[in-house]
Amino acid sequence: MEIIQTNNAPGAVGPYSQGIKTGNTIYVSGQLPINPSTGELYRGDIKEETKISLMNVKAILEAAGATMNNVVKCTLYIKDMDQFGQINEVYGEIFGNHKPARVCVEVARLPKDANVEIDAIAVI
Repeated sequence: MEIIQTNNAPGAVGPYSQGIKTGNTIYVSGQLPINPSTGELYRGDIKEETKISLMNVKAILEAAGATMNNVVKCTLYIKDMDQFGQINEVYGEIFGNHKPARVCVEVARLPKDANVEIDAIAVI
C-alpha cells in the first residue's frame, strides 16, 4: 500500500490521505473545490466548484501515475439536486467519452460547508 500525496491538490482536512494506491487500484479521497495553492474553498458558480473538485481528483491520480481515463467509479456528493444538470455538464466535459460508473447523492452538509465533493476509484 502506498500513500499518495501531492501539493497539486489540497491537503487532507482530517486524519486521512489524499489517496491510497494498492496493487493496481487507486482510491482518491473526496475532493472539495479547494484551491491547492491558497487552501481556500471556492464559493460561487457550481460549475466552477465541480471543475475545481475534479481537477483536484485529477492531480491526485496523476501523482499516482494515472489519468482520468483510469477512473472506474466516482461518487458525487452535492448539497442541491437542483444543480445536478450543471454539475453533470462539467463532469461530462471533463470525462469526455470515458464514462466511469457513478453515484450522485444529495447530502445535508459537507465539510467546510462546500456544495460539492467528489471521490474516485481508478485502476491502472
